[in-house]
Amino acid sequence: MGNEQKILQAAKLIKNSKHTVALTGAGVSTPSGIPDFRSPGSGLWEKHDPMEVASIWGFNAHPETFYEWMRPMSQLMAQARPNPAHTALAELEDLGLIRAIITQNIDGLHQDAGSKRVLEVHGHTRAMTCIRCFHQCDAKPLTEKFLADGAVPICQVCGGVLKPNVVLFGEMMPVSVMFEAEQETKKCDIVLVAGSSLEVAPAGDLPLVAKKNGAKIIIVNKGATVADAHAAIVIREDVASALPKIVEQVKRG
Repeated sequence: MGNEQKILQAAKLIKNSKHTVALTGAGVSTPSGIPDFRSPGSGLWEKHDPMEVASIWGFNAHPETFYEWMRPMSQLMAQARPNPAHTALAELEDLGLIRAIITQNIDGLHQDAGSKRVLEVHGHTRAMTCIRCFHQCDAKPLTEKFLADGAVPICQVCGGVLKPNVVLFGEMMPVSVMFEAEQETKKCDIVLVAGSSLEVAPAGDLPLVAKKNGAKIIIVNKGATVADAHAAIVIREDVASALPKIVEQVKRG
């Protein structure tokens, strides 16, 4: 069966569903110029040991190493704009067909595209928290300064190091967000996986949780995922191309 037929089937399932939830990964943001972590030749982990630069232990020991690694990514995120995949998901929400977007991304592009219910299970870069006094502050002016001078952001209250509100290796996922994501997964009848290889737990396990509760899985991803064998539909296509086609078919009826 070709992708066009699969897109028609996916549109029909979504239009007839009572509760669709989307789960998105790095592949949704790569068309916006933000690299993912694992792709051969471009993945961020090819040049850096994640346990060294992106773990809470590494951050506490050498925050300057984390920020040196993060600076190019921060520059890309500052310049990035939503692509057609983000826009398509926001449109499905506007149509009342997506109840929530569970995302592994930290870039905020879903919100920039107009999505309203976004569950950021790996955190976000809109705020920072001091690792000494736990004071929270708006990240935007601090990020602008950091991009300009490369200096580690410092807490104005106590002088401690500020950490973006993203989940590093060794940290717990945000409890309230994960609880909401799990509840949405248990209630849905369709889970639309977009741009995720589903290799990172616990978010990557959610589609199979949904299936155990009777939901059908639709996967739109350029590469294979660990849940392909459990999916009702697997579309091997760039999300920025496939998701707008699904929306177009939904609107046609």
